[in-house]
Amino acid sequence: MLNREEWMDIHLLSRQGHSIRSIARLTNLSRNTIRRALREKAHQPYNTAGRRSKLEQFKPYIEKRYNECALSAVRMLEEIRPQGYTGGIHILRRYVQELGAPSKRLEKATIRFETPPGHQAQADWAYCGRFADAAGEIIPIYAFVFVLSFSRYMYVEFTTTMKLEMLIGCHLRAFDYVGGWVQTMLYDNMKQVRIGPQQWNPLFLDFVNHYGVAPKTHRVRRPRTKGKVERMVDYVKDNFLNGRVFSGLDDLNAQCRDWLEHTANIRLHSTTGRRPVDLLAEEKLTSIEAAPRYRISHKSARKVDREGYVSYQRSRYSVPPEHVGKTVVVEHDEQKVIVRCKDLIIATHDAARKTGSCVTSREHVEEMWKLSVGRQMPPAPSWKLTFNGSVAAVSLSTYEEVAL
Repeated sequence: MLNREEWMDIHLLSRQGHSIRSIARLTNLSRNTIRRALREKAHQPYNTAGRRSKLEQFKPYIEKRYNECALSAVRMLEEIRPQGYTGGIHILRRYVQELGAPSKRLEKATIRFETPPGHQAQADWAYCGRFADAAGEIIPIYAFVFVLSFSRYMYVEFTTTMKLEMLIGCHLRAFDYVGGWVQTMLYDNMKQVRIGPQQWNPLFLDFVNHYGVAPKTHRVRRPRTKGKVERMVDYVKDNFLNGRVFSGLDDLNAQCRDWLEHTANIRLHSTTGRRPVDLLAEEKLTSIEAAPRYRISHKSARKVDREGYVSYQRSRYSVPPEHVGKTVVVEHDEQKVIVRCKDLIIATHDAARKTGSCVTSREHVEEMWKLSVGRQMPPAPSWKLTFNGSVAAVSLSTYEEVAL
């Protein structure tokens, strides 16, 4: 039987112009059920004939906990079972859904796309709140959530920053955890991934190119394109974080790893009908041994000036002149400054010993000189000036006569 909210959702979708087939796809209900609901002028509640529901005595507690934390039916079941509840998850899930707003379900309506093994993974940041550390300083907490689209096998790590270096580090640890990487990665339009609508962050592009991964971002104002990781973010906040206490960031990540291994990745997934840990064996991942580990170092994107130099930490470093005007990646690795253009190392210098230095390669100067000499001379002027004519000599007495 349909509850009141489901009946209202069907009629609302119908008024918006959706066909019965479309409503069935959006609500996961049969077309016969939808036709029957549309024929009804008002919702017909199910007549229980005076039977008392097994859930009845627990409804005040469920409503209280839902209002406090909006716990899911799975978490709610864990709490009311010790109190004597002997019913199933389905009736509990229906009641929890009734407590929520029906508009939220309509907002989440979308078409699900399944991907083949090893083809795609989705990753996202989730803001989890601000807390005081041991020194009393208020710090933000973020969750990096990574999920393999085929198996739904996931990795989660909590951090205090979303900087690019941390994003890359989280990817590396996720690759270690799942045993490899996929062909494509789907993200939202975060600045660590995209600088602009048509421009990738060159530092992040350097990382994914190292592993041969094709990055993609969802359509603007359509985050549910990466719905798998969006749902996992909600799952992490509800099933793991909600109502628990942690003694620090290390304890938070340690408990999260235990939750991944003993709850999240061994549960029976509602969509696939199988456990993520079992489907992981069918993922066609590129082995973690297939490429050397990416080195995380201090990197910056710079533009080569007209003289063939890039500025880095208040010093200048030369590059081959054919890269003038291009955007390159400057990497500071120990005592070396390395300049890359896409996958190619175009210059390597010893790091400047003091600020304001100009570190130059003789080869770069010679190449720049050749280009300068080879440039065409400016065109000759359209007029002429000659110095071949003789200058007439005038006697001084002539000027004296004129003056008189």
